[in-house]
Amino acid sequence: MERKVFRSGPYAELIAQAVQVGDVIYLSGQVGVDEQGDAPDSLVAQTTLAYEHVKAVLAEFGATLHNVVEETVFVTDMAQTMAQVQEVFAARAAAYGGRPDVTQTLVAVSALVDPAFKIEIKCTAHL
Repeated sequence: MERKVFRSGPYAELIAQAVQVGDVIYLSGQVGVDEQGDAPDSLVAQTTLAYEHVKAVLAEFGATLHNVVEETVFVTDMAQTMAQVQEVFAARAAAYGGRPDVTQTLVAVSALVDPAFKIEIKCTAHL
């Protein structure tokens, strides 16, 4: 099986940001951090940044968000997410340039790798 692998960031030696096999790209979860590696306190701001990272990783393979067919979104506070669901999904729609036609699973987790992270977005894309 032939693979195209993209590694980047502080954990590049441990995990790939994405792996392409055939016409399918599997992205590792992307979190909402700025260029300095800091996570803003706002869930909506983290959502926006996470989608910016998803877009950047997809671009490494010549893909865009329009190639995404599936998302799994992990959140650390489901109550907060649901209280802000309109704003979170507006940030998602803004990233996609409209309502995305992708499947999505939203999962509450007890924690992400850094306590400041509120959301992590994992995707599968098809070229």
